[in-house]
Amino acid sequence: MELLIFGHEGPPVLFFPTRMARFYDYEDWGVINALKEKIVSGQIQLFCIDSFDKESFYCKTILPLERIKKYLQFEKYLLDELIPFISQENENPHLISAGCSLGAYHAVNIAFRHPLLFKKAIGISGRYDLTIHLQFYNDLFDGYRNEDIYFNMPSQYIPNLTDEAFIHSLQNLEIIFIVGNEDAFLENNILLSDHLKKKNIPNILHLMEGEAHKPKYWGELLKLYL
Repeated sequence: MELLIFGHEGPPVLFFPTRMARFYDYEDWGVINALKEKIVSGQIQLFCIDSFDKESFYCKTILPLERIKKYLQFEKYLLDELIPFISQENENPHLISAGCSLGAYHAVNIAFRHPLLFKKAIGISGRYDLTIHLQFYNDLFDGYRNEDIYFNMPSQYIPNLTDEAFIHSLQNLEIIFIVGNEDAFLENNILLSDHLKKKNIPNILHLMEGEAHKPKYWGELLKLYL
C-alpha cells in the first residue's frame, strides 16, 4: 500500500481518500496546498493513504459477504501496519482520522470502532451507512446483511450501544461532521449526530450552504477543523 507524507511534526492525520481514489489525489486536487501553512508550520502531519474500495465495497465480481471480509482485511492493515508505522514516524499521541466523501466513512468508522487510538475524527461529505439506497448511491451490499456489516455502519449500531466503557471512550473522542445542506448524505449526517447526542456523546455537525461535495471546499474546511 502506497502513501504520501506531508509535514514533519504536529498531530498525525490519517487521511482517507475519496471513493476509489489514490493516495496522491488530494495533492492533485489542491487540498494539500490549502493546508500548506499548517503543514509547514508543524501544526499537522498528513499521512495520505491509498484506497482499497475497488477490492472491497466496489468489487462487484465478488459476493457481498466477501466485500465486507475484504474491508476487514483493510482494517487489519490499518491497525497492524499503518498506525504502528505512523507512531514510528511521529511520536505525537494525538492521532486524527479524517476523510472526505467515502473517505469520511472510513475515517469515522475506524475511529468509532477503535476510539482509544484516536483523539479526533473528521468526516466531510460522508455517509455512515453504506446500506442505504439514494438516488445516485446504491446499497453497496445489494441487500445482503450480516453482523460484520452491521458493526461497520455507525448510524446502525450507535443507537443500540449499551457498553458504558465503550460509550465513555467515544465521549472522549472529538467528533466533527461537515456536510452541505443540499448534499445527498445530509439526512444520514443529521441522523448519526442525533444518535450520538442521545448517548451523551458530544459531536459537532457543521452544515455548509449548497452541496459542498467538492475538493475546492474540503481544503478550506480542513483548515478550520484540523
